[in-house]
Amino acid sequence: MGYYLFPPMDFSLQWDGTRFFWRWPGHDEWLPLQTAQYPDYRPYFDSIAPDDIKEYSPPFLTALREPGIVQVWSGMVARTRPGVSLLLRGPINVPRVQHYEVFEGIIETDHWFGPVFNNFRITKTDTPVDFHREEPFLQAIPLPRDVYSDATFNDYQMVADLKHLREDEWRAYHHTVVRPNTQEVRPRGQYAVATRRRARSGDKGS
Repeated sequence: MGYYLFPPMDFSLQWDGTRFFWRWPGHDEWLPLQTAQYPDYRPYFDSIAPDDIKEYSPPFLTALREPGIVQVWSGMVARTRPGVSLLLRGPINVPRVQHYEVFEGIIETDHWFGPVFNNFRITKTDTPVDFHREEPFLQAIPLPRDVYSDATFNDYQMVADLKHLREDEWRAYHHTVVRPNTQEVRPRGQYAVATRRRARSGDKGS
């Protein structure tokens, strides 16, 4: 669900417990990192941007004040339709890369138009952490704002005991759990097939 985002270039980070360093292919020396532009990007940005926006090209990497945390620009600028935000998180169903963790957050990109950044926490010191442009490092998921609104989160009911389940809920449990396990021949992928059938019919459920 959503879109994979890939680093705009290969690069490596290293954290010594106090400071960040970085390098990229063709530049083998580790450079201290505070804020760094994508190589040769600023002149390109300034050659295109209006006069009052020149010199405001987004940084590619920024070492934040919090220990071990670096902010990385994906190279993307995003805009979504009204009422839709972007949830940024680590790639789903992709093996986790060792030595860093991906922060998760929501950007309301229907009215906030700017670079799509995300924060990464380096979890091991004195070890190069490599980012490859052919390997996804973020996932962007369009998220309707009403999904995470207070009205939605506060609209629920709790059932504290099994005896309070309704008859239709017991029937649903039987269909989901009991029926598949009592079939003499159980076709594989029944849930996936049923879900695709619902999607084709436009049935959104209750």
